[in-house]
Amino acid sequence: MLESLTGFVVVGVAIAVGWILGRIDLLGEHARPVLARLAFFVLSPFLLFVVLAQADVRTLFSALLPVSAIAAFAVIAVHAVVARVAWRRSVGETVIGALSAGQVNSNNIGIPLSVYLLGSAAYPAPVILMQLLVLTPLTMAILDAATSARTSRWRAVARVATNPIVLGSALGTLVSVLGIELPPIVMEPAQLLADACVPILLIAYGISLHGQRVLAPSGRRRDILLATSLKLVAMPVIAWAVAEFAFALPPHDVLIVTVLAALPTAQNVFNYSQRYDVGETISRDTVFLTTLGCVPVLILITLLLG
Repeated sequence: MLESLTGFVVVGVAIAVGWILGRIDLLGEHARPVLARLAFFVLSPFLLFVVLAQADVRTLFSALLPVSAIAAFAVIAVHAVVARVAWRRSVGETVIGALSAGQVNSNNIGIPLSVYLLGSAAYPAPVILMQLLVLTPLTMAILDAATSARTSRWRAVARVATNPIVLGSALGTLVSVLGIELPPIVMEPAQLLADACVPILLIAYGISLHGQRVLAPSGRRRDILLATSLKLVAMPVIAWAVAEFAFALPPHDVLIVTVLAALPTAQNVFNYSQRYDVGETISRDTVFLTTLGCVPVLILITLLLG
């Protein structure tokens, strides 16, 4: 169990470095938006391309995919309805809050934890596929429409189709599905840029924490607490129930989907909130709380199901 905490230590150190950089103001006042744009437009597409291109097709389209999708969309729908209907949040804040509840950190925390806790790095691949080929295009389309002064259906489609994150994900999936063996002259430069994504993203997140207080009286505490509760409690419970009773998966597969559902909120959600300048407090605080809170949740899951 101690080894399974390695992924959290890696992430925590990178965030701490970012916080220190923000505290001493080493990179200047424009560091956070510059790093966020670098991660969004350049590094993330390479990372997603490399991860999906190297994934096993059988794992990508296994029974883990529909179970994870049902759990994610269930909590996303609950948060969206509450935020939009009951609390009258804007479209942008509703999207960011819903993603904070349902989009898991399947890459920079999910992959290390999958290795140490479940024995293979391949298990998060279906979640990555679902999030990047379904959630991301929908998110980009809604956020583009909500934050653009003028928009049309075709412009929205064009923006989503040309979004670098969507393109990287689609190309990586295509390479995996077609079984294309890319030569080292292609993959090694892509891997080099991909390796830079997670540290840059975590450092940018750490910089954003400087001078901020979690659950500050910003008027969005209930959004954050709802997203955190749905992420850490409701989503793994739904995943377990669907896997156990609806799909009758083997015990090891039930453990896998439950662990994946209990992963913390993805830093990508914070990246989106920075990119579109909406809901940054919601995403930032939910990422922080779920990253800390998922440790006892994962320990409990492995004790009960492992």
